[in-house]
Amino acid sequence: IAGRDFVACSGILEFEDHQMESKIIVTIKAVPRYDTKDRFRVIVSDPEGGVSLDEKRDGGKERNILTVMIEADPESKQRVDRVASLLRQKWDKSKIGHANWGAQFKEALQVNGGNDDDDDEPSLPSNQDYFAHVVSLPWKLLFALVPPTDYCGGWACFYCALLMIGVVTALISDIASLLGCVLCIPDEVTAITFVALGTSLPDTFAS
Repeated sequence: IAGRDFVACSGILEFEDHQMESKIIVTIKAVPRYDTKDRFRVIVSDPEGGVSLDEKRDGGKERNILTVMIEADPESKQRVDRVASLLRQKWDKSKIGHANWGAQFKEALQVNGGNDDDDDEPSLPSNQDYFAHVVSLPWKLLFALVPPTDYCGGWACFYCALLMIGVVTALISDIASLLGCVLCIPDEVTAITFVALGTSLPDTFAS
């Protein structure tokens, strides 16, 4: 289309004596052409001064018509295909990440994380499970904010987990300091007794 794909022009093509060839300059605009082919025509007509046109060419002896095809660059098309493929892969991973992140909050709101679909006979939670769920619900929701490993190759999860560990460590430090202040115990003694027991005993029972 003239004006969109190229700049339409017209004029007089003059040849000097013994001149065998000349140039017609047409400006082709840089427009997106992914997988399309555009074309325009160069028409030479009304010969004068003893000039004759080849009647075997398109248009006959009255005028000659040249059809110019504008095609997309194969290398540019390959680059676009590679970028589109990477974007599709990233989008698929993002959708999986969104689903996993939403599942974290659903499991945090359910007692014992909900029942597994693989269990033939799911067991009902006990009163102790409900009590533990109510007590730990704020922590579950807080740690559910940590994004899953589907984002940024797992680095977002890594740094957010470090941040959460720092928050819990600071909270434990403040609570231990308050406890030592109430019991008139120095911070050093509190650290090697209450804090050490509180962090080591669960690991002992777990192992």
